[in-house]
Amino acid sequence: MIPTPAAVALVALGGAAGSALRETVALALPGAPLVATLVVNVLGALGLAVLLEALSGGGARGYEGRLGAARLLLGTGFCGGFTTYSAVAVQGAELLRGGDTVTAVAYAVVTLLLGAVATLGGILLGGRIGTGHGRAHAGPGRGAGA
Repeated sequence: MIPTPAAVALVALGGAAGSALRETVALALPGAPLVATLVVNVLGALGLAVLLEALSGGGARGYEGRLGAARLLLGTGFCGGFTTYSAVAVQGAELLRGGDTVTAVAYAVVTLLLGAVATLGGILLGGRIGTGHGRAHAGPGRGAGA
């Protein structure tokens, strides 16, 4: 198991990188904060699903070893820092306060639906990666090394 200080360092490092990339996306889309938030949340959902599914195919259900370190650095840290579903709530509240109820509701629904679709796509893609980069899964007791 990764010692707690090392785990915290991995999460902090990944979170700093993810947050920096999120800010880069926001700066690349000036005047479009809703679009920037939607982009990072959908990409983050996709990335996290790919990562966790691919790692679980490699047997990394916990946080031990190199795969566990990757999960902490890239999943908890990077994707956690990159995504910002709390911004969806704040932006939605601002839209509601401004009287734009339709946009607020549409934005929340589109964010959740696209996030769910991205997650499903990520699970499917990550499953292919975790079972040998798209090769058919040999199953227990078959294939190389059996």
